[in-house]
Amino acid sequence: MSNNRPELVPGPDHPITITPNAGHIVVKVGDKVVADSRNALTLQESTYPAVPYIPLADVDQSLLERTATSTYCPYKGDATYYSIPAGGEKSVDAIWVYENPRDAVAQIKDHVAFYPDRVDSIEITA
Repeated sequence: MSNNRPELVPGPDHPITITPNAGHIVVKVGDKVVADSRNALTLQESTYPAVPYIPLADVDQSLLERTATSTYCPYKGDATYYSIPAGGEKSVDAIWVYENPRDAVAQIKDHVAFYPDRVDSIEITA
C-alpha cells in the first residue's frame, strides 16, 4: 500500500456523523439470518444515504467468506469485503468493513455494512 493516498478529515464541506441506531436490524439472504442487531450505528456521510453499521458480534460469521476485494476512502480508510456464499453471485462482496478506520470514524471499528442490493432484505423495526 502506498502512503501517497490522501487522508481527509470530515468537516463542514464533508460532514460525517455516527449515531446509535435505535432500531432492530435483521439482514437475510434466502432463509438465513446473516445479521440480527439492536446495537447498530448509523453513519451519515455528507449527502450520501445513511448506512447502518452492524457489530460483527451480531453477524453470523459462519455465513461469510472474505474476498480479496479492497477499497479506499480518504475519510474512513481501507475497507475489506466479505461475500455471502448462500446468496450466490448476487451476494459477492455484499459486506464491507473498515478494520482499522481513521480516528474520526473510530466507532465503526468491528462493525460491518451491507449493500442492500446484494442481500435479500434489510429489515429495520422499532
